[in-house]
Amino acid sequence: MADVVLAATLVAPGRLELRRYPYPETLEPGAVLVRIEASGICGTDKHTFRGETAQYAGTGHARTTPFPIIPGHENVGEIVEIGPGGAADFDGTPLAVGHRVVPAPNRACGHCDFCHGDFPYYLCRRLENYGNSLTSAEAPHLFGGWSEYLYVLPGTPIFLVPPGLPTEVAVLTEVFAVTHSLDLASRMPRPGGFRVGDSMAVIGIGPVGLVHVARAALMGAGAVIAVDRIDRRLGIASDMGATATITTGDDPDEICQSIEELTGGTGVDVVVDATGHPDSFGVALRVLRDGGTLLEVGAFVDLGSVPFNPADLLGRNLTLVGIAGEDARSYGSILRMLADHHGQVPFHRAVTHSFPLDQAAEAMQTALAAGDAMKVIIRPGRPPWTAPSDR
Repeated sequence: MADVVLAATLVAPGRLELRRYPYPETLEPGAVLVRIEASGICGTDKHTFRGETAQYAGTGHARTTPFPIIPGHENVGEIVEIGPGGAADFDGTPLAVGHRVVPAPNRACGHCDFCHGDFPYYLCRRLENYGNSLTSAEAPHLFGGWSEYLYVLPGTPIFLVPPGLPTEVAVLTEVFAVTHSLDLASRMPRPGGFRVGDSMAVIGIGPVGLVHVARAALMGAGAVIAVDRIDRRLGIASDMGATATITTGDDPDEICQSIEELTGGTGVDVVVDATGHPDSFGVALRVLRDGGTLLEVGAFVDLGSVPFNPADLLGRNLTLVGIAGEDARSYGSILRMLADHHGQVPFHRAVTHSFPLDQAAEAMQTALAAGDAMKVIIRPGRPPWTAPSDR
């Protein structure tokens, strides 16, 4: 048992420090302590590092980051301790020391109207976020995955990792769970929604966009058009199921013209806007067919507004859906999908860079650079390994 736990700590925007925290002497009932195998750098982590900390804008639980924090909410690891009374996974299976698990990044209060309704847990009015809203200034401190250990509070959804699922795939579970957007669209009536054989454009092939490409292909999309500025990202998207790619420049008209040519002038049935920047919103609306559906999955942090004419929405009978994050109810099916298909679909190629804990600052700079990096992960206590794309 360790006496001291090392964790990369974001003490203020732009300032990452390797800090030492006490190993938890005791766990409260229902809590779980996880030794971290890998923790991904999310787009939200990049925004927070830059000081763009206004989250859940316009909601009853809008907030900013309470520095210092230990970042990291895309986590996979091994249970090393369980608090008194034991703990169970999301489906009720008892957890044990030695289980590999993916903890959810959020803990809902369980008492508000949203928690009692049939809503995604991220609508909870008193939601707590690992690596985000829980400060490391308060004991037991270890509330983020850029650490040797993660303290998982009672009531947090936890999911068992299927045997044999590689770490570099299991660490993608949280980001893949954002693709519950496609499940939601598949239940919508026409003229909107998503059906087998439908066409889709994914704008922004970062990790969130890439997993939407892969999931749409597995769900039977007739065409999946990947749009990004970086050719290497588009190459990975092709290997993950994209049927066509478009390398963008600064002219939005070129994107619209290319998609018009690929769809015979009709436009696509569904657009996934995953750039994380409001500038792509107008383009996403333009390339939809009349009656189409826009899934906005990237604009989690408030980076400003864009001109929008509601008459466009009405006149064209469009459906606009905002997805505020992953849905805990989708984790089980996502883990089964990853386990069933990772031998045929190269999910691991989404992870392009790996860093040890003491190089967290370098990992963040790699993730921030406008280059070939996709999912950058931190592996506490483990040496970096060759990027999966080179295998």
